[in-house]
Amino acid sequence: MSLEERVALITGSSRGIGRAIALELAKNGCRVALNYFNAGPNEKEAREVVELIKENGGQAEAFSADVTQSHEVEAMARQVIEHFGRVDILVNNAGITRDSLLLRMKEDDWDRVLETNLKGTYNCAKYVLKFMMKQRYGRIVNIASVVGIMGNAGQTNYAASKAGVIGFTKSLAREVASRNITVNAVAPGFIDTSMTGELSEDARQVLLRQIPLQRLGTPEDVARLVGFLVSDYAAYITGQTIAVDGGMVMN
Repeated sequence: MSLEERVALITGSSRGIGRAIALELAKNGCRVALNYFNAGPNEKEAREVVELIKENGGQAEAFSADVTQSHEVEAMARQVIEHFGRVDILVNNAGITRDSLLLRMKEDDWDRVLETNLKGTYNCAKYVLKFMMKQRYGRIVNIASVVGIMGNAGQTNYAASKAGVIGFTKSLAREVASRNITVNAVAPGFIDTSMTGELSEDARQVLLRQIPLQRLGTPEDVARLVGFLVSDYAAYITGQTIAVDGGMVMN
């Protein structure tokens, strides 16, 4: 799945799934633009990923932007083009959770999750698409969630945002297919990241009983699917949502 000479922008790529995607694409020859939000730990981790890619012979650079702010996203897209000369792949991975039962959920927690997970996807796709349309080539992968398919108590905001991402994916795929741009969604299940690392052992066992493969996924499980979807092997796949969940959701 060679991605030589391709350029990928991956949002929220300083850690977890985003980090694994950056490393996977770089391993296959892609030049990688990592996005992070805020200076401090996120910037430090993003630059560590950049250095790791460079140590292994790849090309990478880190770019700061809050995906909820359209002017920052537009500026980031232009910076990526100026640095790498093009952009072929966009992975909308930036996302947050603010879990609570609906009756206890603060309005700000609802707004922030929708702004980051859904509006952030809109912002990034809009500004990167301008370049993809001109070159008549592009691959967009939106990171959704199985929660957006099946729902989950205590996550009405997160489920709504990820269900929105799935609908966004289908609609955008129809809009841009004639320009040789594919748009797909990946819906991870419960992945072993810092988010799930906070679970108690009892909660972890409850989760495992819902998963036929009886293990949490790894960021690399998700990254390998993304690598396939942005490659030429997936040139005839668009508008699809593919779950990486150990069998939790079976269509």
